[in-house]
Amino acid sequence: MTQDEMKKAAAIKALDYIKADTIVGVGTGSTVNHFIDALATMKDNIVGAVSSSDASTERLIAHGIEVFDLNHVDGIDVYVDGADEVNPHMQMIKGGGAALTREKIVAAVAKSFVCIADNSKQVPILGRFPLPVEVIPMARSYVARELVKLGGDPVYRQGVVTDNGNVILDVHNLSIIDPKTLENSINALAGVVTNGLFANRGADVLIIGSADGAKIIK
Repeated sequence: MTQDEMKKAAAIKALDYIKADTIVGVGTGSTVNHFIDALATMKDNIVGAVSSSDASTERLIAHGIEVFDLNHVDGIDVYVDGADEVNPHMQMIKGGGAALTREKIVAAVAKSFVCIADNSKQVPILGRFPLPVEVIPMARSYVARELVKLGGDPVYRQGVVTDNGNVILDVHNLSIIDPKTLENSINALAGVVTNGLFANRGADVLIIGSADGAKIIK
């Protein structure tokens, strides 16, 4: 089974967590694209979706799934999204697609967070994947200097502007032993919108695609 087939297996399995007549939170990325395609098969059973990115919104609309503004809904039953890394505590690094802020907002609203990923995303310690930090443009150099003090090696993601009009610093060479503390420390820096650590709000369910199919971890 290829990596893409593993992603697809995890994405399809996530349909088991979608309840009828609800609004579904939808993340961003290649694995989520498979989920959106699968969700289209039951679009008549759901009210619609809240999306974490312009790209996902376009794909949902193309499938005929109504997309709601988060400010116009009372709540979200389930949020389905991928991860760039996930540890045994179901804490994650996200943001490879630069949608981390909206992803974090939708995850905070959802009653349940279902993470879908292939088995290459499982790691014992977070940090091999560079940690994305969304930054207000005028604060980029200041925040980069502060990230160096925290032990990282920040690199400006050239040519990338987030859906919110901000820039991304990718922090390399971190070994994240205490994800919650680091998440809070980076978020406290002036000019940081948020960072890609999903530790304070981790996943409730992890669906891993493997050569043997989709495996569920709770």
